[in-house]
Amino acid sequence: MTPVNILIVDDREENIIALEALLSRNDIRLFTTTSPNDALKIAWENPIAIALVDVQMPGMDGFELVQMLKSNPRTKDIMVIFVTAISKETKYAVKGFGAGAVDYLYKPLDPYITSAKVDAFIQLARSRDEIRQKNDELQDFSIVVKNSADIICAVDADTLRIRSVNPAVEAILGYKQTEVLGKSIIDLAIDADRDVFRKKLGEIIKDNKSFSVSEFQFNTFDKHVIWVECRASYRNKTIFINISDSSPQKSYQLQLIKSKEAAEYGKKVKETFLANMSHELRTPVNGIIGLSNLLRKTPLNDQQNGLLDMLETSSRSLLGVINDVLDISKIEAGKFSIVRAPNNLKAIVNSVAGLLKFNADEKNIEFIVEIDNDVPDTLMVDSLRLNQILMNLLSNAIKFTDRGYVKLTVSVLQKLNDKVKLKFSVEDTGIGIPTDRLSKIFESFEQAEDDTTNKYGGTGLGLTIVKKLIELKGGDLTVSSKPGQGSVFNFTNWFNTANAPATEKTPKPDKKLAPFVNTRVLVAEDNMINQFMVSKILKDWNVEVEIADSGYKAIDKLKEDTYDLVLMDTHMPGLNGYQAARIIRMELEEPMRSVPIISLSASAFEHEQLEAIAAGMNDVLSKPFEAHELHAKMTKLLKGSAIKKPV
Repeated sequence: MTPVNILIVDDREENIIALEALLSRNDIRLFTTTSPNDALKIAWENPIAIALVDVQMPGMDGFELVQMLKSNPRTKDIMVIFVTAISKETKYAVKGFGAGAVDYLYKPLDPYITSAKVDAFIQLARSRDEIRQKNDELQDFSIVVKNSADIICAVDADTLRIRSVNPAVEAILGYKQTEVLGKSIIDLAIDADRDVFRKKLGEIIKDNKSFSVSEFQFNTFDKHVIWVECRASYRNKTIFINISDSSPQKSYQLQLIKSKEAAEYGKKVKETFLANMSHELRTPVNGIIGLSNLLRKTPLNDQQNGLLDMLETSSRSLLGVINDVLDISKIEAGKFSIVRAPNNLKAIVNSVAGLLKFNADEKNIEFIVEIDNDVPDTLMVDSLRLNQILMNLLSNAIKFTDRGYVKLTVSVLQKLNDKVKLKFSVEDTGIGIPTDRLSKIFESFEQAEDDTTNKYGGTGLGLTIVKKLIELKGGDLTVSSKPGQGSVFNFTNWFNTANAPATEKTPKPDKKLAPFVNTRVLVAEDNMINQFMVSKILKDWNVEVEIADSGYKAIDKLKEDTYDLVLMDTHMPGLNGYQAARIIRMELEEPMRSVPIISLSASAFEHEQLEAIAAGMNDVLSKPFEAHELHAKMTKLLKGSAIKKPV
């Protein structure tokens, strides 16, 4: 507690000592003097609340001292109590009060009365200081409210009419203060929001809420509609509301929502386009590869075999470009998954090396593979994606190297329990990459030089896919290079060790596949080349084949006859494969309701493959496919199916 300052002025020292002894306590601070001039100085320099002044003093009496104190703005609020031994006549009291005194104490002093009076004036001084402080605060708040950019108003809780409002109402709503005073706050809201606004204010009053935030639309003076945020609190039958213009934020939010919707729509359009492109591009490639395989089974001379080799190389190269574009799209759409399984790492590396060694030999460059002895044989790894990473890095290195060597090194950097950190390093002595282009080579459709595509070909997607795949696997990719000397790409990642997986026997592509006995298959396919190719493959296996070039015709044939299996293309005009499968499962009679269905999809998107299963298909085979893959799936499904043929 701040002590109250009390000044004692008396020309006799013994009187001062007596008053000090009588008044001394912790919540007051005493200033004493025998000189009226010193008293003026003390009062000027210290915030004196109460002054006990002797009336009869030589030179300047008490009346004159008090008149001087009251004439100065700095000391005019001091509460003066005259201490006097002169007569108690009315004229002296009037003179004292006229000078500015608030009370009298008469000598000889009664200690009880003196203490009581001084204590009363101490309480009065404290109350006055508190009132002064609150007045200062109110003035501060008044300035804040007056200059606030938000509307601040007090609303009567019974009538909801505005009692007071600051000038911001004109800036935000266009109304003058006098135009809204006494008006219902509800009338400011648009018609559609008034009931909700009234209900909200009712809840604030009912629940005696100290704070509530809500958003409404208000009408401005010139009939425009704006969004406002109302922050309200209730106290003493008054609702205090702070109203801010939230139209800019609301507009920004709406723009964000529209942008999000536009982005989602664009993403959906892109996915639909890519799905269609996947089908339209992979379907003819499937036909080319399938027809090439069929052609190999006919008598051919060496020249024709050579032409077939080039045809297969070209078609698989085209398929690789298509897959690259689709992989980038799937990664960017967040629909690309890494599937780890126990795999022999050395077998994967050697398989990639075996495929690319021919390319290196053709260019007369040395192809070196070094795998450290302490590299574990079996690791949990996505073999398809690791193969894709190594194929891209090594084929790139071979493509851009005309002399010297390309070297793949696999080494162990660290071992921790059942984990191992490996480093894959691809080094070449090729054309190298300029320093200023190193950061761009991982961007889609970018290459080291502007004329690289003209000289060496390629889409510029390989390294982009490599980087994104490595990041998805949780690894790191770095590159160092010197133009004219070569490049080194390093890929590091942690792998879990695993037990060797059980080996599955996969039929070789050139192995003669066993025929099917008494088997009828319905092929629902709109592409004539694929119709011919699939029919030829199936007839080579002694399968009786029926063709339907649309979903509707497939349904009609299944209603008329029985089949052991359906090969269903998912993208067909009119009724697509998904729709046809649902009709088969829901509307057809047995046994055709349960006929095994294999989806022949040219889409590389996982969600379409999942949709095929959800539609009721038993399995999915992506185009382009090898004959042995179709044979394996048919064998699996036909073993578990027993279609009764009509007698």
